[in-house]
Amino acid sequence: VRHLNLLEFQSKDLLQKYGVAIQQFKVLDNSKNDAQVVQTFDCPEYVVKAQILAGGRGKGTFDNGFKGGVHITSNKSEVLSLSKQMIGNRLITKQTPKSGILVNKVMVARSVNITRETYLCILLDREHNGPVLIASPAGGMDIEAVAEKTPEKIKTVPLDIAKPIPESVLLDVAKFLEFKGDAVNRCADEIQKLYTLFKSVDAVQLEINPLAETDSGEVISVDAKLNFDDNAQFRQKDIFAMDVTEEEADPREVEAAKYNLNYVAMDGNIGCLVNGAGLAMATMDIIKLNGGDPANFLDVGGGVKEDQVAKAFEILTSDPKVKGILVNVFGGIVNCATIANGIVAASKKLKLNVPLVVRLEGTNVTKAREILKNSGLPIQTASDLDDAAQKAVAAL
Repeated sequence: VRHLNLLEFQSKDLLQKYGVAIQQFKVLDNSKNDAQVVQTFDCPEYVVKAQILAGGRGKGTFDNGFKGGVHITSNKSEVLSLSKQMIGNRLITKQTPKSGILVNKVMVARSVNITRETYLCILLDREHNGPVLIASPAGGMDIEAVAEKTPEKIKTVPLDIAKPIPESVLLDVAKFLEFKGDAVNRCADEIQKLYTLFKSVDAVQLEINPLAETDSGEVISVDAKLNFDDNAQFRQKDIFAMDVTEEEADPREVEAAKYNLNYVAMDGNIGCLVNGAGLAMATMDIIKLNGGDPANFLDVGGGVKEDQVAKAFEILTSDPKVKGILVNVFGGIVNCATIANGIVAASKKLKLNVPLVVRLEGTNVTKAREILKNSGLPIQTASDLDDAAQKAVAAL
């Protein structure tokens, strides 16, 4: 699964392309163009926001001592100096690693005077077998808390994926959100645009919190969170190309994704290389059952090639916590001999110095076992999954 994450300015750029009303904004990246960008951007008041994939930015602190990843100023000359104190430094918030996240870009937006905040979300819902709209007049806060304490303030409306939202439904939702007068129609128009965006980009969730009303009567999307259907990557190449991988907590996960390997780091010391998510889960369970702790979930999939096996070993051994490796492959689609050749090549190239236990079963398994036996490497083979887990734990 590719958990695609977009920075705030990227989400707002998408909204803007579909005609959704948002705050005007510009993006600074510490280039020579920044001064010109700020000079031509006239606002009564500016919001300067560090762009990272984490919350709590306003209360965060940079590694250079500068406080706050969100600043408001009416002085245009301060915008550039504020951005320069953010870009190139690491912002530490309650949601980042202790070392913080490097800020590469800053969004400068027109500040708006919000008089009221509401909540709007469109998402795919299994219970309704399609998209639903969730609305609440209690916006700008944790929607889960609203649902728990005041469920009457949440409205859920099933939507037809093949049609626009009927005008009567749009007006009903706008009134439920407590918009009045002309703002009712403006709100209804914004909801329809958001639904068009939701369908066009293959989103599974589009959350606007808040959908705000300003002192000048505008209805604008102040903050947006978008999640996308990973299976639609082939249709949404431009969107998926914006993925901010350099901010991932574990660079091994980023590297694994480049080779179509599914890798998740864990806290144990037995590295796992398995084909198939179900088998991977079972392998981790049986390691625990035998008193061990898995160091990762690594699924190489059904169409694995030798170079992917080699890369998988490289990723496993780059984790200093890994003190042993268990390979558990059931060859249906995958050829066990391919796995065996990959194991041998990787072990020799990496000069593997941790215990290695291999259990292979299925397609071409006899040849695969011969490859391992004739490799001259100290590889322990296992007859079944139980035997493999016991040997892996014992080898430590």
